Amino acid sequence: MGKHILLLGPPGAGKGTQSKRLAEEFDLEHVTTGDALRANKEMDISEMDTEYDTPGAYMDAGELVPDEVVNAIVEEALSSADGYVLDGYPRNLEQAEELSSMTDLDAVVYLSVDTDELVDRLTGRRVCPDCGASYHVEFEPPEESGVCDECGAELVQRDDDTEETVRERLRVYEENTAPVVEHYRGEGVLVEVDGEGTPDEVFEAIADVVDQ
Repeated sequence: MGKHILLLGPPGAGKGTQSKRLAEEFDLEHVTTGDALRANKEMDISEMDTEYDTPGAYMDAGELVPDEVVNAIVEEALSSADGYVLDGYPRNLEQAEELSSMTDLDAVVYLSVDTDELVDRLTGRRVCPDCGASYHVEFEPPEESGVCDECGAELVQRDDDTEETVRERLRVYEENTAPVVEHYRGEGVLVEVDGEGTPDEVFEAIADVVDQ
């Protein structure tokens, strides 16, 4: 039996990176809401009495896919996986309650990172407007400051990477997801891992939790 792992953490905590490594290391499926939605775009949800009959129709219209549809899709993705690492769901308490009715979790890991550190990480991203290459002023700087290694264009900071936008994103995350973290802490299943070490150190700490 593969393990059932839930990875929680704010934007910039490194959830995506760590989830992928966990999935490879423990031979699990990496389940993200985005991937699950894309994989099930054509799923027939007409019996749900929703505005559209498929998740894809919401995405094409640029609208937020309703919780009940997301729940159904995640359930579908989890039921077909032997073991999984779930990343980016549940985003709120209702989804957390829904999740407990569809599966049993072996481990719930919360990547804890200080807000100022998250702001540094998230505002440090620079992208190339021409070829799309992505850098980070601190962690992955280009050879020449502000210039793309690949094509020589001038790097830019995206609007959603400015400090004001980033702090707002973190505030919204906190508002919605803090209750989820408390929910699992209250159940006694939450293990907090310091997300501020190197990616390798953080991975070792998570792997230890999963091994237990």
